[in-house]
Amino acid sequence: MADKAVGVGGVGYDASKRTWPNEINVLMALVIIVAAFEILGRLVLGESFLLNTRANVDTLFNEQRLQVIILQVSIVGIIAIGVTQVIISGGIDLSSGSVVGATAMIAMSFAQTAIVNGNPNPKAIFSETWMDLPVIIPILVGVVCGVAAGLVNGAIIAYTRIPPFIATLGMMVFARGLSRWWSHGNPISFPTESFAGIGKGMMPVFIFISLAILFQLIMSYTKYGKHCYAIGSNEEAARTVGIKVENHKILVYTLAAVLASIAALVLSSKNLTAQAGMGIMYELDAIAMAVIGGVSLTGGRGSIVGTVLGALIFGVIISGFTFMKLDAYYQEMVKGTIIVAAVVLDQWRQRRRGLVK
Repeated sequence: MADKAVGVGGVGYDASKRTWPNEINVLMALVIIVAAFEILGRLVLGESFLLNTRANVDTLFNEQRLQVIILQVSIVGIIAIGVTQVIISGGIDLSSGSVVGATAMIAMSFAQTAIVNGNPNPKAIFSETWMDLPVIIPILVGVVCGVAAGLVNGAIIAYTRIPPFIATLGMMVFARGLSRWWSHGNPISFPTESFAGIGKGMMPVFIFISLAILFQLIMSYTKYGKHCYAIGSNEEAARTVGIKVENHKILVYTLAAVLASIAALVLSSKNLTAQAGMGIMYELDAIAMAVIGGVSLTGGRGSIVGTVLGALIFGVIISGFTFMKLDAYYQEMVKGTIIVAAVVLDQWRQRRRGLVK
Protein backbone atom coordinates (compact mmCIF):
# COMPACT_ATOMS: atom_id res chain seq x y z
CA MET A 1 0.00 0.00 0.00
CA ALA A 2 1.11 3.56 -0.64
CA ASP A 3 2.19 5.64 2.29
CA LYS A 4 -0.52 8.13 3.23
CA ALA A 5 -0.51 11.10 5.56
CA VAL A 6 -4.00 11.89 6.87
CA GLY A 7 -4.79 15.52 7.58
CA VAL A 8 -7.73 17.58 8.74
CA GLY A 9 -11.09 16.08 7.79
CA GLY A 10 -9.53 12.82 6.73
CA VAL A 11 -8.00 14.25 3.58
CA GLY A 12 -4.91 12.22 2.74
CA TYR A 13 -1.78 12.63 0.71
CA ASP A 14 -0.77 9.69 -1.40
CA ALA A 15 2.99 9.68 -1.98
CA SER A 16 2.56 7.34 -4.93
CA LYS A 17 0.76 10.09 -6.82
CA ARG A 18 3.67 12.49 -6.70
CA THR A 19 4.66 13.62 -10.18
CA TRP A 20 7.98 14.69 -11.64
CA PRO A 21 8.87 18.40 -11.81
CA ASN A 22 6.60 20.44 -14.04
CA GLU A 23 9.60 21.51 -16.13
CA ILE A 24 9.83 17.91 -17.36
CA ASN A 25 6.26 18.14 -18.61
CA VAL A 26 7.06 21.37 -20.46
CA LEU A 27 10.20 19.83 -21.95
CA MET A 28 8.19 16.83 -23.13
CA ALA A 29 5.65 19.18 -24.73
CA LEU A 30 8.52 20.96 -26.51
CA VAL A 31 9.87 17.67 -27.82
CA ILE A 32 6.42 16.59 -29.02
CA ILE A 33 5.87 19.90 -30.86
CA VAL A 34 9.29 19.63 -32.53
CA ALA A 35 8.56 16.02 -33.50
CA ALA A 36 5.16 17.03 -34.92
CA PHE A 37 6.72 19.68 -37.18
CA GLU A 38 9.45 17.23 -38.18
CA ILE A 39 6.89 14.61 -39.22
CA LEU A 40 4.63 17.12 -40.98
CA GLY A 41 7.61 18.59 -42.82
CA ARG A 42 8.69 15.23 -44.16
CA LEU A 43 5.15 14.14 -45.08
CA VAL A 44 3.88 17.41 -46.58
CA LEU A 45 7.00 19.20 -47.82
CA GLY A 46 9.49 16.37 -48.10
CA GLU A 47 11.88 18.40 -45.93
CA SER A 48 13.24 18.17 -42.38
CA PHE A 49 12.34 20.81 -39.80
CA LEU A 50 15.50 20.72 -37.68
CA LEU A 51 17.80 18.19 -39.33
CA ASN A 52 20.10 18.75 -42.29
CA THR A 53 19.22 16.45 -45.16
CA ARG A 54 21.55 17.96 -47.75
CA ALA A 55 24.53 15.80 -48.73
CA ASN A 56 26.92 18.76 -48.89
CA VAL A 57 26.31 19.77 -45.25
CA ASP A 58 28.21 18.00 -42.49
CA THR A 59 26.26 19.22 -39.43
CA LEU A 60 23.39 17.13 -38.06
CA PHE A 61 21.06 20.01 -37.19
CA ASN A 62 19.88 22.98 -39.20
CA GLU A 63 21.90 25.51 -37.24
CA GLN A 64 20.38 28.48 -39.03
CA ARG A 65 16.85 27.50 -38.01
CA LEU A 66 17.96 26.81 -34.44
CA GLN A 67 19.50 30.28 -34.27
CA VAL A 68 16.34 31.88 -35.64
CA ILE A 69 14.16 30.05 -33.10
CA ILE A 70 16.13 31.30 -30.10
CA LEU A 71 16.77 34.75 -31.55
CA GLN A 72 13.11 35.53 -32.18
CA VAL A 73 12.13 34.79 -28.57
CA SER A 74 15.19 36.10 -26.74
CA ILE A 75 14.02 39.72 -26.37
CA VAL A 76 10.52 38.86 -25.17
CA GLY A 77 12.16 36.12 -23.11
CA ILE A 78 14.09 38.76 -21.16
CA ILE A 79 10.76 40.41 -20.30
CA ALA A 80 9.30 37.01 -19.39
CA ILE A 81 12.02 36.49 -16.77
CA GLY A 82 10.75 39.56 -14.91
CA VAL A 83 7.09 38.70 -15.48
CA THR A 84 7.73 35.23 -14.04
CA GLN A 85 8.89 36.73 -10.75
CA VAL A 86 5.86 39.00 -10.62
CA ILE A 87 3.42 36.14 -11.21
CA ILE A 88 5.16 33.84 -8.72
CA SER A 89 4.75 36.57 -6.09
CA GLY A 90 1.02 36.71 -6.79
CA GLY A 91 0.89 39.69 -9.14
CA ILE A 92 0.63 40.54 -12.81
CA ASP A 93 2.38 43.11 -15.01
CA LEU A 94 0.66 44.48 -18.10
CA SER A 95 3.03 47.43 -18.51
CA SER A 96 6.22 45.72 -19.69
CA GLY A 97 5.54 46.11 -23.41
CA SER A 98 4.86 49.84 -23.05
CA VAL A 99 7.94 50.23 -20.85
CA VAL A 100 9.90 48.71 -23.75
CA GLY A 101 8.52 51.35 -26.10
CA ALA A 102 9.19 54.30 -23.79
CA THR A 103 12.65 53.10 -22.79
CA ALA A 104 13.65 52.43 -26.40
CA MET A 105 12.69 55.97 -27.45
CA ILE A 106 14.39 57.71 -24.54
CA ALA A 107 17.55 55.60 -24.48
CA MET A 108 18.05 55.77 -28.25
CA SER A 109 17.94 59.57 -28.15
CA PHE A 110 21.06 59.44 -25.95
CA ALA A 111 22.71 56.85 -28.23
CA GLN A 112 22.66 58.82 -31.47
CA THR A 113 25.69 59.70 -33.54
CA ALA A 114 26.15 63.28 -34.75
CA ILE A 115 27.25 62.55 -38.32
CA VAL A 116 25.52 60.19 -40.77
CA ASN A 117 27.19 59.69 -44.17
CA GLY A 118 29.07 62.95 -43.75
CA ASN A 119 25.94 64.96 -42.92
CA PRO A 120 24.30 65.99 -39.64
CA ASN A 121 22.03 63.31 -38.19
CA PRO A 122 18.57 63.93 -39.74
CA LYS A 123 16.84 62.20 -36.81
CA ALA A 124 18.71 64.09 -34.09
CA ILE A 125 16.74 64.73 -30.90
CA PHE A 126 19.38 66.69 -28.98
CA SER A 127 22.21 69.03 -29.89
CA GLU A 128 25.69 67.71 -30.74
CA THR A 129 26.66 68.04 -27.08
CA TRP A 130 24.44 65.05 -26.29
CA MET A 131 25.55 62.89 -29.22
CA ASP A 132 28.31 60.33 -29.63
CA LEU A 133 28.12 59.65 -25.90
CA PRO A 134 29.81 56.62 -24.31
CA VAL A 135 27.56 53.57 -24.57
CA ILE A 136 27.19 53.43 -20.79
CA ILE A 137 25.11 56.65 -20.88
CA PRO A 138 22.13 55.32 -22.90
CA ILE A 139 22.35 52.05 -20.98
CA LEU A 140 22.08 53.87 -17.66
CA VAL A 141 19.29 56.08 -19.02
CA GLY A 142 17.38 52.97 -20.07
CA VAL A 143 17.85 51.28 -16.70
CA VAL A 144 16.71 54.45 -14.91
CA CYS A 145 13.54 54.44 -17.04
CA GLY A 146 12.88 50.87 -15.91
CA VAL A 147 13.58 51.65 -12.27
CA ALA A 148 11.19 54.62 -12.36
CA ALA A 149 8.38 52.62 -13.95
CA GLY A 150 8.88 49.68 -11.58
CA LEU A 151 8.98 51.86 -8.47
CA VAL A 152 5.72 53.52 -9.46
CA ASN A 153 4.06 50.18 -10.18
CA GLY A 154 5.32 48.59 -7.00
CA ALA A 155 4.52 51.52 -4.72
CA ILE A 156 0.97 51.88 -6.03
CA ILE A 157 0.30 48.16 -5.66
CA ALA A 158 1.95 47.85 -2.25
CA TYR A 159 0.55 50.92 -0.51
CA THR A 160 -2.82 51.58 -2.15
CA ARG A 161 -3.73 47.87 -2.31
CA ILE A 162 -5.36 48.28 -5.73
CA PRO A 163 -5.20 45.20 -7.95
CA PRO A 164 -1.93 44.82 -9.89
CA PHE A 165 -4.00 44.47 -13.06
CA ILE A 166 -5.31 48.04 -12.68
CA ALA A 167 -2.03 49.61 -11.54
CA THR A 168 0.04 48.13 -14.35
CA LEU A 169 -2.72 48.83 -16.88
CA GLY A 170 -2.41 52.50 -15.94
CA MET A 171 1.36 52.36 -16.40
CA MET A 172 0.87 50.61 -19.73
CA VAL A 173 -1.23 53.49 -21.06
CA PHE A 174 1.02 56.16 -19.53
CA ALA A 175 4.28 54.68 -20.86
CA ARG A 176 2.83 54.22 -24.35
CA GLY A 177 1.77 57.87 -24.36
CA LEU A 178 5.22 58.91 -23.13
CA SER A 179 6.89 57.00 -25.97
CA ARG A 180 4.78 58.88 -28.51
CA TRP A 181 5.24 62.26 -26.82
CA TRP A 182 9.03 61.97 -26.54
CA SER A 183 9.68 62.56 -30.27
CA HIS A 184 6.13 63.46 -31.34
CA GLY A 185 5.70 59.98 -32.76
CA ASN A 186 8.77 60.17 -35.02
CA PRO A 187 11.28 57.29 -35.04
CA ILE A 188 14.73 57.85 -33.55
CA SER A 189 17.59 56.33 -35.53
CA PHE A 190 21.32 56.23 -36.26
CA PRO A 191 22.93 55.02 -33.02
CA THR A 192 26.65 54.87 -32.35
CA GLU A 193 28.53 51.70 -33.30
CA SER A 194 29.07 50.80 -29.65
CA PHE A 195 25.35 50.95 -28.91
CA ALA A 196 24.53 49.00 -32.06
CA GLY A 197 26.83 46.24 -30.80
CA ILE A 198 24.45 45.42 -27.93
CA GLY A 199 21.99 43.69 -30.24
CA LYS A 200 24.40 42.46 -32.89
CA GLY A 201 24.53 38.82 -33.95
CA MET A 202 23.74 36.37 -31.17
CA MET A 203 24.20 38.92 -28.37
CA PRO A 204 20.44 38.97 -27.57
CA VAL A 205 20.59 35.22 -26.98
CA PHE A 206 23.66 35.53 -24.78
CA ILE A 207 21.99 38.25 -22.70
CA PHE A 208 18.77 36.24 -22.41
CA ILE A 209 20.48 33.01 -21.33
CA SER A 210 22.79 34.85 -18.90
CA LEU A 211 19.88 36.62 -17.22
CA ALA A 212 17.87 33.39 -17.11
CA ILE A 213 20.70 31.55 -15.33
CA LEU A 214 21.25 34.46 -12.93
CA PHE A 215 17.60 34.74 -11.90
CA GLN A 216 17.10 30.99 -11.72
CA LEU A 217 19.87 30.92 -9.13
CA ILE A 218 18.41 33.94 -7.35
CA MET A 219 14.92 32.45 -7.21
CA SER A 220 16.25 29.07 -6.04
CA TYR A 221 18.89 29.99 -3.47
CA THR A 222 18.32 33.49 -2.09
CA LYS A 223 16.02 35.07 0.45
CA TYR A 224 14.52 37.16 -2.35
CA GLY A 225 13.38 34.05 -4.21
CA LYS A 226 12.00 32.34 -1.13
CA HIS A 227 10.03 35.47 -0.25
CA CYS A 228 8.56 35.57 -3.78
CA TYR A 229 7.22 32.04 -3.41
CA ALA A 230 6.02 32.67 0.16
CA ILE A 231 4.09 35.83 -0.75
CA GLY A 232 2.59 34.20 -3.83
CA SER A 233 1.48 31.15 -1.85
CA ASN A 234 -0.08 33.03 1.06
CA GLU A 235 0.51 36.75 1.46
CA GLU A 236 -1.01 37.02 4.94
CA ALA A 237 1.04 34.07 6.22
CA ALA A 238 4.17 35.66 4.74
CA ARG A 239 3.39 38.91 6.52
CA THR A 240 2.79 37.02 9.78
CA VAL A 241 6.25 35.41 9.72
CA GLY A 242 7.92 38.80 9.31
CA ILE A 243 8.36 39.22 5.57
CA LYS A 244 8.10 42.88 4.58
CA VAL A 245 5.56 42.25 1.87
CA GLU A 246 5.20 45.85 0.68
CA ASN A 247 8.94 46.37 0.28
CA HIS A 248 9.29 43.06 -1.51
CA LYS A 249 6.52 43.85 -3.99
CA ILE A 250 8.21 47.14 -4.86
CA LEU A 251 11.46 45.26 -5.48
CA VAL A 252 9.77 42.61 -7.65
CA TYR A 253 8.03 45.14 -9.88
CA THR A 254 11.18 47.23 -10.12
CA LEU A 255 13.25 44.25 -11.27
CA ALA A 256 10.56 43.32 -13.79
CA ALA A 257 10.59 46.84 -15.26
CA VAL A 258 14.40 46.92 -15.35
CA LEU A 259 14.39 43.65 -17.31
CA ALA A 260 11.86 45.20 -19.69
CA SER A 261 14.20 48.18 -20.12
CA ILE A 262 17.10 45.82 -20.87
CA ALA A 263 14.92 44.18 -23.52
CA ALA A 264 14.26 47.65 -24.95
CA LEU A 265 17.97 48.40 -25.18
CA VAL A 266 18.61 45.12 -26.97
CA LEU A 267 15.64 45.58 -29.32
CA SER A 268 16.45 49.16 -30.32
CA SER A 269 20.12 48.26 -30.76
CA LYS A 270 19.25 45.23 -32.91
CA ASN A 271 16.88 47.27 -35.12
CA LEU A 272 19.16 50.34 -35.18
CA THR A 273 16.08 52.46 -34.50
CA ALA A 274 13.46 53.15 -31.85
CA GLN A 275 9.79 53.63 -32.57
CA ALA A 276 6.87 54.50 -30.31
CA GLY A 277 5.06 51.29 -31.27
CA MET A 278 7.85 49.01 -30.10
CA GLY A 279 6.83 46.38 -27.58
CA ILE A 280 3.13 46.22 -28.43
CA MET A 281 1.69 42.92 -27.12
CA TYR A 282 5.07 41.93 -25.68
CA GLU A 283 3.58 41.83 -22.18
CA LEU A 284 0.99 39.25 -23.25
CA ASP A 285 3.59 37.12 -25.02
CA ALA A 286 5.78 37.25 -21.91
CA ILE A 287 2.89 36.20 -19.67
CA ALA A 288 2.06 33.41 -22.12
CA MET A 289 5.65 32.14 -22.06
CA ALA A 290 5.54 32.02 -18.27
CA VAL A 291 2.16 30.26 -18.15
CA ILE A 292 3.14 27.72 -20.82
CA GLY A 293 6.31 27.15 -18.79
CA GLY A 294 4.28 26.10 -15.75
CA VAL A 295 4.07 29.34 -13.74
CA SER A 296 0.76 29.35 -11.86
CA LEU A 297 -1.34 32.50 -12.32
CA THR A 298 -2.50 32.08 -8.72
CA GLY A 299 1.09 32.58 -7.54
CA GLY A 300 3.55 30.56 -5.54
CA ARG A 301 4.65 28.11 -8.23
CA GLY A 302 6.88 28.18 -11.29
CA SER A 303 10.49 28.67 -12.30
CA ILE A 304 12.70 30.59 -14.69
CA VAL A 305 13.73 27.30 -16.32
CA GLY A 306 10.08 26.59 -17.11
CA THR A 307 9.68 30.05 -18.61
CA VAL A 308 12.73 29.54 -20.83
CA LEU A 309 11.20 26.29 -22.07
CA GLY A 310 7.91 28.12 -22.62
CA ALA A 311 9.78 30.70 -24.70
CA LEU A 312 11.34 27.92 -26.77
CA ILE A 313 7.89 26.46 -27.40
CA PHE A 314 6.83 29.86 -28.70
CA GLY A 315 9.88 30.01 -30.94
CA VAL A 316 9.33 26.50 -32.30
CA ILE A 317 5.67 27.25 -33.07
CA ILE A 318 6.50 30.48 -34.90
CA SER A 319 9.36 28.90 -36.84
CA GLY A 320 7.34 25.74 -37.52
CA PHE A 321 4.43 27.65 -38.97
CA THR A 322 6.80 29.62 -41.17
CA PHE A 323 8.46 26.35 -42.22
CA MET A 324 5.05 24.92 -43.14
CA LYS A 325 4.29 28.11 -45.12
CA LEU A 326 1.16 28.86 -43.08
CA ASP A 327 -0.20 32.37 -42.65
CA ALA A 328 0.91 34.34 -39.59
CA TYR A 329 -2.57 34.68 -38.11
CA TYR A 330 -2.63 30.94 -37.44
CA GLN A 331 0.22 31.55 -34.98
CA GLU A 332 -1.94 33.88 -32.90
CA MET A 333 -4.83 31.41 -32.89
CA VAL A 334 -2.58 28.56 -31.80
CA LYS A 335 -0.85 30.68 -29.14
CA GLY A 336 -4.23 31.65 -27.69
CA THR A 337 -5.33 28.02 -27.60
CA ILE A 338 -2.09 26.93 -25.92
CA ILE A 339 -2.38 29.65 -23.27
CA VAL A 340 -5.93 28.63 -22.33
CA ALA A 341 -4.97 24.96 -22.31
CA ALA A 342 -1.97 25.67 -20.08
CA VAL A 343 -4.11 27.53 -17.55
CA VAL A 344 -6.79 24.81 -17.56
CA LEU A 345 -4.10 22.17 -17.01
CA ASP A 346 -2.60 24.21 -14.16
CA GLN A 347 -5.98 24.52 -12.44
CA TRP A 348 -6.58 20.79 -12.83
CA ARG A 349 -3.17 19.94 -11.41
CA GLN A 350 -3.75 22.20 -8.40
CA ARG A 351 -7.14 20.62 -7.64
CA ARG A 352 -5.78 17.08 -7.63
CA ARG A 353 -2.33 17.84 -6.20
CA GLY A 354 -1.84 15.86 -3.00
CA LEU A 355 -5.48 14.89 -2.61
CA VAL A 356 -6.86 11.35 -2.49
CA LYS A 357 -10.43 10.24 -2.15
